[in-house]
Amino acid sequence: MTQSGFDDEEDDVPEWADRIKANVAGEVRRRRKEMGWSAQDLADRCERLGHPIPRNVIANMESGRRASLPLVDVMVLAAALETYPVCLIFPVGYVDRTQELPFQDLVPTWGALRRFTGEEEVPGYDAGLVPDFEHHASLVQTALAALDEEERARFAAKTATSRAQQEEAERKRTQYADQAISSKYSLRHLRRRLREDGATPPDLPPALGDIDPPETDADTTSEERL
Repeated sequence: MTQSGFDDEEDDVPEWADRIKANVAGEVRRRRKEMGWSAQDLADRCERLGHPIPRNVIANMESGRRASLPLVDVMVLAAALETYPVCLIFPVGYVDRTQELPFQDLVPTWGALRRFTGEEEVPGYDAGLVPDFEHHASLVQTALAALDEEERARFAAKTATSRAQQEEAERKRTQYADQAISSKYSLRHLRRRLREDGATPPDLPPALGDIDPPETDADTTSEERL
């Protein structure tokens, strides 16, 4: 291994920052051409998104002459090219191996992307509230599905042509109602804990609007005192 951390045959690779910029530049150029756009077309789309990136800046970036690549530019370029910013930084399938940090060995781009997005856990890293929000989304999906199935079962019970069919439909309605109640309870508890931690829970769909109890005068008075 050389001092830079690469094999001898790779000791002339660019610095980490240059490699990341090259990843973005190459993928921007590839997607732009795939969509049949000129550099001016892409510049026009960036301007419509509210963050102008002139044609000459895009051309300099794609050719490697641009010295810097702000994060805001990556975000707008990705939106203009109808992709995700991480797909520009780690172009899976178009760049086989890349660096995640300076002085590190080359790694498969797919693994780098998954660690960047948090799909692959890194020991010791703090994921913040992402796991809580993912759990929240799962509970919302479960509750909505249970409410939908409960309504279907209720209709089936009303339109049943025999006592056996009615009883089966009522059994299913009760089962789904219990699932909805359980999911709502878990959501209410999770949202309360998020607020206690100083975080703002995700918005709820209208069908689950009864999960958050209405604010009382006592709650308002208590908050005003804080």
